[in-house]
Amino acid sequence: MPTSRDTTASCDDVWNVLANGWTYATWVVGASRIRAVDNTWPAAGSAIHHSVGAWPAVLSDVTRSVGTHVEREIRLEARALPFGKASITLRLHPIATGCRIEIIEHAITAPFDLVPNRIQHLLAHPRNAEALRRLALLAERSTAP
Repeated sequence: MPTSRDTTASCDDVWNVLANGWTYATWVVGASRIRAVDNTWPAAGSAIHHSVGAWPAVLSDVTRSVGTHVEREIRLEARALPFGKASITLRLHPIATGCRIEIIEHAITAPFDLVPNRIQHLLAHPRNAEALRRLALLAERSTAP
């Protein structure tokens, strides 16, 4: 079950935020800074090199693009040390008032991948809801006069 949020920003506006890897730490809960973004981001295989945590407990991490449907979907593989990896899909749906953003996240490494998806979604929902709130605000800001 995805976490979703409606925004007055268009799908194009939301996509522009997603396609700018330097904004990642602004909307992703837990990411504290961006160290580098591959020139080909968000193309499949490209990566955002970021850090998670608060100083002095900062870990270097990476999120890779697994694939995109430009302006509609991005699939990511996020490493979350020491917890393993997660598969994350963000989908953008045009609606009459703007865009509906959906996020679906699943653990893909043991032992967390053994937790049923329904439980994973419940546990990730508060963080993902906040991430979508931030993403929507960034996209809406880009359209403000």
